[in-house]
Amino acid sequence: MSAEKKTLLVTGGSRGIGAAICRQANRAGYRVAVNYVSNQVAVDALVAELRAAGGDAFAVKGDVGNEADVIGMFEAMDRAFGRLDAFVNNAGIVDVKARVDEMSVERLERMMRINVVGSF
Repeated sequence: MSAEKKTLLVTGGSRGIGAAICRQANRAGYRVAVNYVSNQVAVDALVAELRAAGGDAFAVKGDVGNEADVIGMFEAMDRAFGRLDAFVNNAGIVDVKARVDEMSVERLERMMRINVVGSF
């Protein structure tokens, strides 16, 4: 086995549970790719934190509900680290609290695209 550090991609990694996973992986010695969709400030702060702690990390933008973005995330991972050893599919949305009968078809389709289809 190579002495090279293992690599990890975490979808939805810039905040909350995903950020906690990235921090733990960083402490465990993984090189971490932090996926995010829109919060550039949060992902930049997390990547800076991971690097300041001695880790190797980078941000990769992409929506798991969009096939082209998913392909782009894995291509960015290959370019940055050359391989992928571990993957945490953490991305998911609920949006604002609402009853199901109050949700639009567009909202339900977006939730299914990200939370279900994006997992595959």
